[in-house]
Amino acid sequence: MFKKNVSGGTAHKIPEDLKKALLKDSKSLELWESLTPLARNEWICWTISVQKQETRVEHIERVVKELKEGMRRPCCWYGCIHRKDKKISASVQNVVLNRRKNLK
Repeated sequence: MFKKNVSGGTAHKIPEDLKKALLKDSKSLELWESLTPLARNEWICWTISVQKQETRVEHIERVVKELKEGMRRPCCWYGCIHRKDKKISASVQNVVLNRRKNLK
């Protein structure tokens, strides 16, 4: 029987599509639950912060795969900009601004 509750992060609840993917793979779900809330939050934010649905699907697939490869946080992710418990650093602000400029 599948576990219905899947833990979220510090600023984000787990989205249904990511939850379903984790529930389909017991090993990745076990690893997911072993993460800190902050680490889960970064995976969730990394997954939902994309613009195209196809990229989101790829990110969800990568979460499942990379957890099983031993990754505890998304590679090269600058961190969640949605957290309200800490100020965004100047370096992260620059990354976000440059990313927005490049998307236009």
